Amino acid sequence: MVAKKGSRGGMGGEDAEEELTRVPLQAILLADSFATLFRPITLERPKVLLPLVNAPMIDYTLAWLESAGVEEIFVFCCAHSKQVIDYLESSKWFDQPNLSVTTIESYNSTSAGDALRLIYEKHVIRGDFILVTGDTVSNMSLAQALKEHKERRRKDKDAVMTMVIKQSKPSPVTHQSRLGTEELFMAIDPDTKQLLYYEDKVDTSKGIVSLDKALLIDNSSISLHNDKQDCYIDICSPEVLSLFTDNFDYQHLRRHFVKGLLVDDIMGYKIFTHEIHSSYAARVDNYRSYDTISKDIIQRWTYPLVPDVQFFGNYVTKLERQGAYRASDVGLSRSAKIGPFTVIGSGTTIGNYTKVSNSVVGEGCIIGSNVSIDGCYIWDKVTIEDGCKLKHAIVCDGVIIKSGAVLEAGVVLSFKVIIGRGFVVPAYSKVSLLQQPVKQDSDEELEYADNSSGNMEIASISNTPEKLEEEMRTELSDSQIQAASEVGNGGVGFIWSVSDGGHEEEWRHSVAPIPEDCLVEILKNATDELEISNEDGNILPPSGELEPDSVNDSDEDVRDDSVHFEKEVEATFLRAVHENVKEDHVILEVNSLRLSYNLTSTDCAGALFYAMMKLALDTPHGSPGELVKNVASVITKWKKLLKYYLSSIDEEIEVILKFEEMCLELTKEYSTLFVQVTWFIGFGVLYKF
Repeated sequence: MVAKKGSRGGMGGEDAEEELTRVPLQAILLADSFATLFRPITLERPKVLLPLVNAPMIDYTLAWLESAGVEEIFVFCCAHSKQVIDYLESSKWFDQPNLSVTTIESYNSTSAGDALRLIYEKHVIRGDFILVTGDTVSNMSLAQALKEHKERRRKDKDAVMTMVIKQSKPSPVTHQSRLGTEELFMAIDPDTKQLLYYEDKVDTSKGIVSLDKALLIDNSSISLHNDKQDCYIDICSPEVLSLFTDNFDYQHLRRHFVKGLLVDDIMGYKIFTHEIHSSYAARVDNYRSYDTISKDIIQRWTYPLVPDVQFFGNYVTKLERQGAYRASDVGLSRSAKIGPFTVIGSGTTIGNYTKVSNSVVGEGCIIGSNVSIDGCYIWDKVTIEDGCKLKHAIVCDGVIIKSGAVLEAGVVLSFKVIIGRGFVVPAYSKVSLLQQPVKQDSDEELEYADNSSGNMEIASISNTPEKLEEEMRTELSDSQIQAASEVGNGGVGFIWSVSDGGHEEEWRHSVAPIPEDCLVEILKNATDELEISNEDGNILPPSGELEPDSVNDSDEDVRDDSVHFEKEVEATFLRAVHENVKEDHVILEVNSLRLSYNLTSTDCAGALFYAMMKLALDTPHGSPGELVKNVASVITKWKKLLKYYLSSIDEEIEVILKFEEMCLELTKEYSTLFVQVTWFIGFGVLYKF
């Protein structure tokens, strides 16, 4: 065990006595996900040290805990524990004056339950504590949730846990949240906020959820939800640790512990919920959530944990127009184009006529000329030669992509892989220098945790691409040299195969959008299932109380979703403008967003119109007349797209109301042009199309 404690200022008299009796706010941070969803990457580096918008994931969690007033953090390390401990020792987290960070190391724990049992044996937890994983990103205040938890504990000692939740409507088609997690069903007492039912493995094809009759008999009022997101932030009493020790079959936090307490009628322990609204909280659970949370960080939903604000582990970049961030020492060719919502890290060089958009590029990367990068995550010291095309891919440290190579959607290239000249890496491929394990884990939640398992440690990469390639070829075994042909001429790496039935999981959890053919298929299947469900009378409302007299107040949550939706539609539209995407493809993407947020065509019309008017405003103009010309130009070019969502008078009214809202609240510059712009929309779009 490695520990480094901060010191607190001196006190005297009554203040000192009060300080001695006060229990500091403690947190347990699990730095092991005990999962395999990020393989092959996590065979070489622990998940908590993977970069999220150019900063290690664990730094987001630690920075939030410190800002929320946590004074002691116990970091549990298992898989690649040496890498985690070495990183923390070399960082500044051990030197904070009002924060103590302690690492607890284990070599044989295979689950969160094992980790909590080991922590219990060390007797370090002295009161209520925060339980999180090291892949959590949040800016929420813990004050209110802690207050509610402590007040409940004073009245009822059986109230052992408070779970943080947030509204997140799943797609009615894919039955996934925007984070790529499965649809979650929860039953909550609307008065006490007690959690009564929790199920994340529902067979959605049947359209029904089965509840125990006793649940309905024992509770006068129940709210049943499928529109809540589990933030995996728990406020726990010390009894939680002893419960894990008493029940060795508790391995998984939700599947075993939470569900176990909910069905245990003997002990009577209770779990409650605390719902946040305007704050942000999410966990990087899979590649899709990695993509979603990265976008949220870039779009500043996680403020102050954003690229242009200094916190531990990140290199500050400057915020520019259209949500782009760039370090001060980036070498950018004058003919290169950096699109919206893009982050370029320190020391990176970008060649002539290269286009980078909706992507994160790490530090020290070399990107050649005529390269196209869209929706990708390029980590540190990556070399991309001339003429390459990358779309919705993850490229780890030290990778070399030779000239003319193509990465199709969903590709993951693990550390130091070399892709041969002109080679096309098939969609959703995972490429690694390590061969795919012959024996797969039977439980998806268990990652190999033994540091002696032979997984290589990742050293810093300082060589040139030529020396690196030569060095790697020298170190490769005969089988690896033979495998070089898998990734083209001059390439080095193994392409991992997808197990039977695993293709759907690949695109469901990928950083790439759901493919058009898959979207069409699931839309058709969902429609058929919906018709059958309606005939059987088994359709389940998204959220509603079983007691008719009770009403849920979720207006603020709906507003949050609407804002998220509008921002994503705006990003989609700007990408279409900059890349000359056809209207039909934009419609498909917007429809996908509409289904994801469970919104209507009216919402699409309003969001698209807002994006168009904002683009016109951002286009340089010197007078109101020029601004009107900008509006006319944008609307004329994209009127087919706008007209698609203006199929009825309701949508037309929504557009007018959206413009009125812009004039009154957002953009005063449009106020004097309301009549002119409205006239143009009415006669230039609606009736002359």
